[in-house]
Amino acid sequence: MRRHWRRLSVAATTVAALSLLVFGVPLGTVHAQVKPGDFIQPSNAVKVKDLVSPGTYYKVQHGMTMHIIPTQRVDWPPPYKDATEKYSAQVRLSADHRSLVGYVAGQPFPLLDANDPNVATKVVWNTVFKPMWSDDYDLRFYDCDTSYEHFGPEMRQIEYFQIGHYAGYDLVGRTEVEPLPIDPDFKKTGRYWLFGLYPVLAPQEIKGEGFVRYRYADPTKADDIWTWDPLPQRVRRLNEAIMSSASASGTAAFSWDPDHYAGFNAKVEEYDYKFLGEKNMLGCDHAAHSPEVRCPTDGGTSACPEDWEMRHVYLVQSTPRRTGEESDAAALDSRTIMYIDSEVWFFPYIDTYDRRGQLWRNHVYWVAYRDRPVPDARVAIYPFRRAFVVGATSTDVQSGQGTMCYLPGMETPERECWYINMGAVDRQFFWVQSLVKAAMR
Repeated sequence: MRRHWRRLSVAATTVAALSLLVFGVPLGTVHAQVKPGDFIQPSNAVKVKDLVSPGTYYKVQHGMTMHIIPTQRVDWPPPYKDATEKYSAQVRLSADHRSLVGYVAGQPFPLLDANDPNVATKVVWNTVFKPMWSDDYDLRFYDCDTSYEHFGPEMRQIEYFQIGHYAGYDLVGRTEVEPLPIDPDFKKTGRYWLFGLYPVLAPQEIKGEGFVRYRYADPTKADDIWTWDPLPQRVRRLNEAIMSSASASGTAAFSWDPDHYAGFNAKVEEYDYKFLGEKNMLGCDHAAHSPEVRCPTDGGTSACPEDWEMRHVYLVQSTPRRTGEESDAAALDSRTIMYIDSEVWFFPYIDTYDRRGQLWRNHVYWVAYRDRPVPDARVAIYPFRRAFVVGATSTDVQSGQGTMCYLPGMETPERECWYINMGAVDRQFFWVQSLVKAAMR
């Protein structure tokens, strides 16, 4: 088995080395534009123009700074690596090349071939069952600021948000917490995962709001989503389409849409994918700060200065499948370009484009790789290093409005914030009754 895993690792490394030309720029050319020790700011932003997404380049032009450091390796959690070795050989795509067949745990497709016509779909499924978490997670008491870059370097807060829980529970792909590797409830419900964001603690006008969301393995079954509306004090069922709208978060000032909370959360089978290639680009996978620091040079719409390094990235374009007028009307984004780190299997950034084909929203994620989410943690301490998202921002590049989230929060009572694969939440946490109970406290 160990020899088999070594073959997988060597093959994956070989595939990663066979980088393609993307945007017509040779890898050696773009890599030479920055070196460890460089400090990137608006005055020399052109040095990273071909090393980040267009939306992230916009962020640097408008004040986000980068400290370039040497590239460092990110290893998978050992239980996830073992599950990949044990189960990946039996995984395949369905006859229509959209759904997973035979998946149990670990990474579905550790061996990727750029010439495979289905490589883009396989890459996206690898991000669904990512090594960052596999069983459960509970992000407690994080906070976010919304402001405008165009106001100048000084932050002028439009809105402040604080959320009690951002939590998930996987029924399939479990590697660390019983039941392993599949929760028996999966056979009864067919649910891949459960998600909950509740209660909103600030601002006051939406205090108590929140929602729960269920994702199903059945490619034809849409997500089930329920929200608590505190004003009429009632539960409402939401249409899945609203998850691509920032209004699903309760207010237009909160520019995150739930389908991009963790990179790309939309149902995989509802999109078409195109593989754009591979490229060495900048990403933040060894963040120096947790809690993150508010950027002093872009109106507080990002975290900076922060450490960025060269990473090997897959580029995938997703477009909504338009099967009728109703589907077309629900698709707010004409396309999304995903930039996916080939070791972390998470997104250093994502760009979305409006129906006119113009760049619309940019999402940037700062990741720390360590054995605890904060240096002074007492509970959330792991026997190995793992990846934590410590900051995330969503920016409407057409208006300059951005929402920067701090994970852990800057003004919250919970210091450790991230509890990953620790059994911090169970299925009961995602009941509608639990959502309502939390809102009524």
